[in-house]
Amino acid sequence: MIALVLMASLGCHPAHAVSCNIVPVHTPTPAESAYLHGDFEHAATLFQEQLQQNPNDPALTFDLSKALLSQQKIKEADDLLQKALAIHPDSAALKTALGELQYREGTPWLAGATASEASKLDPCYARAHLLAARIFRINSFYASASREIATAHKLDPHDPRIHLQWLYTLPVKQRMEDLESYLANDTGDDPEDLKRLRLYLGYLKKQSDEPHKACHLVSETAATTIPFARIMLDATRVRAYGLDVKLNDHNARLQIDTGAGGLVVSRSVANRAGLKEFSRSTTAGVGDKGDKSSYTAYADDIKIGGLEFRDCEVQVVDQRDVVDTDGLIGMDVFSRFLVTLDYPMRNLVLGPLPPRPDETASVKPTLQTSANEDATEDPESDSPGGIAKTAAKATPQGPHDRYIAPEMKTWTPVYRIGHSLIVPASLNGSSNKLFILDTGAFATTISPGVAREVTKVHSDSNIRVKGVSGEVDKVYTAEKITFKFANLSQEVHDVVSIDFSGISKNEGTEISGLIGITALGQTTMTIDYRDNLVHFSYDANRGYKY
Repeated sequence: MIALVLMASLGCHPAHAVSCNIVPVHTPTPAESAYLHGDFEHAATLFQEQLQQNPNDPALTFDLSKALLSQQKIKEADDLLQKALAIHPDSAALKTALGELQYREGTPWLAGATASEASKLDPCYARAHLLAARIFRINSFYASASREIATAHKLDPHDPRIHLQWLYTLPVKQRMEDLESYLANDTGDDPEDLKRLRLYLGYLKKQSDEPHKACHLVSETAATTIPFARIMLDATRVRAYGLDVKLNDHNARLQIDTGAGGLVVSRSVANRAGLKEFSRSTTAGVGDKGDKSSYTAYADDIKIGGLEFRDCEVQVVDQRDVVDTDGLIGMDVFSRFLVTLDYPMRNLVLGPLPPRPDETASVKPTLQTSANEDATEDPESDSPGGIAKTAAKATPQGPHDRYIAPEMKTWTPVYRIGHSLIVPASLNGSSNKLFILDTGAFATTISPGVAREVTKVHSDSNIRVKGVSGEVDKVYTAEKITFKFANLSQEVHDVVSIDFSGISKNEGTEISGLIGITALGQTTMTIDYRDNLVHFSYDANRGYKY
């Protein structure tokens, strides 16, 4: 048995050495094999049969809960774990399973505390470190997440879930080789995730064959104010606001969308700009028609206001338009800037981020347009998943943990998963639920199940809702709900209510809705994407309503 020495810190006590045994490779049981083959229903049946022979066994209970969550059977997993924890309250495996359940249920604040309890119960339990990494990552503690993933992989290098997260920390060439080996084996991923991983592998291989430089700023200014452009519903009514962008000197008007990631344009825009397919991909969002076929392309030159960038990645959706627009511009493309969306004055203001205490010079901003960069990394990291390849002398090598500058002490920390900024919001004074801050959403929306917890819900066939993934089949309206998030409160009548189960599955946590433009469009919203902090200013005398 190979041993590993960890330095563990329990609560307020100083760190001390802990000797851990590394989990050896073993032949999977029939239940484990079914799970690794992606047959989660059969795996759950086999784990249940094993539990009948070994009632309340923590390891088997963990495995069964994992199979249930893979089927999105959240209530069943909750019931299972509550019964098991009543018998084994000090099991690190059960505490970790509970933390994973809490994360999936949309209560990451509870999952973080549970992950800490599990690590105290058994500092050598690899899955507890993986859960801790997940919690650290969505809270922008990228350096801490990286350490936890490394520890988890040292303890159990054969666990597929751990291995997948660990390979994202590797240099690109090694990552590509490791991912190819990973995909050649049974890993327990569902078909949709496997498809995305194979597309990502194809992207990495194409990058290896035809390497592109990182998107970079070539204009002199690193701060600017860019006026909003109106996107009209008809001759007199504004539907949304966007930015006028030049792609290879061809005009496009892209909708400002904090709910989108990168630059997303239609096939017609790409054709006009001469954007050629680089690698295949998919694009998804609100709608019931599934992922949309898309491809990655590179623009030689992008101009936005007074800023000019070169060699930047663009996602092209394989259809005539993108939700009735030329495309979308996710504000995460400006993650190297301090981003202010001043809706009352209809301006985008870009400025420098506050330097971290250990930085010796300001970091030159660039445009973060790649949808293929892994969001587990700090956006300013010099690590393999980051983009700051030219700033190493100014910024100590990353990844970094969240830094809250003194002038940002009153700002609201938000969770971040991929490009999504996620904020807890209370509804009619009830407990917090997770909502995505989405300036691309026409209104604040909510899932029917969550709405029914606080008000009455009615079917409504008169409302059409359309997103990147097509039209929504079933639309409801919820009676009066007061949303409270950050320092804001909004009372909404006849709240549009649609199913968010697909988005929740993709995000890995329960998303209860979107805080849309009817709320955000009345504010001045400032975003620090580096540390995932937001600040809202609302002045009734300056407020603008759509």
